[in-house]
Amino acid sequence: MPVVYLGLGSNLGDREKNIRDAVELLNNSGVKILKLSKIIETNPVGGPPQDLFLNAAVKAETALLPQELLKTCLKVEADLGRMRTVLNGPRTIDIDILLYDDCTINTPELVIPHPRMKERDFVMRPLREIVPDIIIR
Repeated sequence: MPVVYLGLGSNLGDREKNIRDAVELLNNSGVKILKLSKIIETNPVGGPPQDLFLNAAVKAETALLPQELLKTCLKVEADLGRMRTVLNGPRTIDIDILLYDDCTINTPELVIPHPRMKERDFVMRPLREIVPDIIIR
């Protein structure tokens, strides 16, 4: 079964609960969570002025194909109240597909590996915690 890595972030409402609820919903939607990093507090990057984020990363297995995984992540975001009204604005939950096995995908809807993950400490710190020897091409 493919191994995937997801980044999670929240800066609205009960941020920690939002992340934990997202993990539970993913786990109940065909994304078997194997490992969850510590949840860290980080500054927002880009977008309008907004509150601090909580961020985490998960390692998971899934039989879902990449596009199906994206749909599942978007559904979990919607189920937890994510509204896309302001580009890079505050959000109850954000779920990014960071890596999907060794796949490289570049479509208008989905880019894997996540294009800016290596330059974002809020992604790399939790990711390196759960997979210290990760190599990103």
